[in-house]
Amino acid sequence: MFESENLFLFLMRFSSLPASVFRIAERVACRGGRAFLVGGSVRDILLEKSPKDFDVEVYGLSPDGLRKTLEEDFTVLTVGQHFSVFKLKGESVDVSLPRHESTTGPGHRDFSVRGDPELSLLEATQRRDFTINAMLWDILQGKLVDPLGKGEKDLKNRVLRPCSPSFGEDPLRVLRAMQFIARFNLEVTSETKVYSRNLSQDSLPMERIWEEWRKLILQGVAISRGLQFLKSIDWLRFYPDLAALVNCLQDPIWHPEGDVWTHTLHCLDAFASERIGCEDEDLVVGFAVLCHDFGKPESTFTDPKGRIRSPQHEILGEAPSRRFLGLMTQHKSFIEEVMPLVLHHMRPSSLYHNKAGNGAIQRLASKVKRIDRLLRVVRADQQGRPPLKKTSFPEEKWLREKTCAMAVCDQPPKPMVQGRDLMALGASPGKRFSLILSACWEAQMRGEIIDLKTGKNFLKTHFPNF
Repeated sequence: MFESENLFLFLMRFSSLPASVFRIAERVACRGGRAFLVGGSVRDILLEKSPKDFDVEVYGLSPDGLRKTLEEDFTVLTVGQHFSVFKLKGESVDVSLPRHESTTGPGHRDFSVRGDPELSLLEATQRRDFTINAMLWDILQGKLVDPLGKGEKDLKNRVLRPCSPSFGEDPLRVLRAMQFIARFNLEVTSETKVYSRNLSQDSLPMERIWEEWRKLILQGVAISRGLQFLKSIDWLRFYPDLAALVNCLQDPIWHPEGDVWTHTLHCLDAFASERIGCEDEDLVVGFAVLCHDFGKPESTFTDPKGRIRSPQHEILGEAPSRRFLGLMTQHKSFIEEVMPLVLHHMRPSSLYHNKAGNGAIQRLASKVKRIDRLLRVVRADQQGRPPLKKTSFPEEKWLREKTCAMAVCDQPPKPMVQGRDLMALGASPGKRFSLILSACWEAQMRGEIIDLKTGKNFLKTHFPNF
């Protein structure tokens, strides 16, 4: 909602702020200060989105005075000594003083930062990253304040513009630009590109890199735009396995959209349009979609008939996918969830066309753990080939029905014959015991054992005297 639109509706959006925000503003005013809602929460409300967290910036009170003011109504959990940031127990509200920052070196953390309640609104907003994040809402007066004079207009026009040349002091802002572009479908100004191109992510901590990529995958509505921004400023140099997709040719019959880079971008936008809203699931599937063709640069060649082929690219994609994910996270369990989806993203189509039996389907389910995740990757892969339009996915329907019938769609297959079953038949635990269970599992993977009854028949046939 913007200035030129219905003011009543505009004010109604801000009147739904948490009661604690108004209470803080009232207490601050009683002590001679002014409280503003700032940053992303203002931006999101203007876009008619519901913020999860709120940042309140207080002018005119000392750090000690602000802390005492907050303690009249809230339990102050932590105080950021250098930044004068106060977190309140049980509240989704952070309270801070405006910050005075000065760079002390080239790194992301090379800043001298101190709270300065006497900063002007203009000085305070100039140290922010983008104009769309530099607007304030005067909580008690009920009005929007745009000190730079560009924030509201840029948000309405979907433009990403740095607040000042100080943008170039923090390389994390490049990755923030990436995910903002993707989340809000923004155009980038020339200044943004110029400042960004001269920065390096080498000094950025892994956890900060991860957080921006996480937002890209979980919140981006046009993920392709965010990644195209990285390409346009030569930041793919920090992600060589992603850069290798650019100009990696594909068979135009199957991939009329162009190279592997272009295909991957279309796949990610298809994924974004069908996220399910579960962060853990969307994160695994989203990164699998991003990495699924990382093996093509190594495997692609043109055969004697002039056809472009990429045999075994799914297998060859494991190493570059691990390298890429290792740049931003040390969560090995997460990487191990992504890898099977990369390694086996071609299998559903193969199984469908070969009309594979239950054994082959169970083997796949055992390897990937979650067939439902794999089907989401395959669906995004198939949708990432414009102008080819595929609205029907018979292989997905077929495999989903098969796996649901076998109760292995959203979980790995469970052994039909277990240790307790052998013991009920008179077997005693030991080395042979384990060998028999292993043989039963292999038979189950071949489709010979489909339930406990067929398991017992298998035992009678192959281990009559166990």
